[in-house]
Amino acid sequence: MLVSAEDSSAATPPPQAALSLLAATELQDHLLVAHNDLERLQRLLDDAAQALMQHFTYASEHMSAARVHLEACPQGEPPMIREARRTLASAITALQFQDMATQLIAHTSKRLRNCADRLACEAMGDDEDGVALVEEAPLRPNPVTQDEMDAGSIELF
Repeated sequence: MLVSAEDSSAATPPPQAALSLLAATELQDHLLVAHNDLERLQRLLDDAAQALMQHFTYASEHMSAARVHLEACPQGEPPMIREARRTLASAITALQFQDMATQLIAHTSKRLRNCADRLACEAMGDDEDGVALVEEAPLRPNPVTQDEMDAGSIELF
């Protein structure tokens, strides 16, 4: 059977469509790599915050033990110990950054995943199993509103 030039061109998508699909696939890959990088960053932050909390707790327990020992003295708690305890409490408050970072990473990951899913759906259409699933985009544009750390100032979802 002979195939005419017209028949073969109908089966092959125009170069622009192929380029568009290739560009969409590459962009989707980049979005998913960024999503995976954010997940890895989240694990690193979680590990660092956990280690910091353990060390701060250990230091706080030692400071409390020293305070009990010093309270037995007639002079009471020395100013240096009091200042060290305040500094330690401030350092623990500063760990709120981990909560904020977690919210921002989750929000951005969700947005990246939504973009990758929508891009795949638009470029490749539905698959043989039916309609492609697209993860919902976050409703709010910015989950964390503050730019600095103060005791009790973080807004959690």
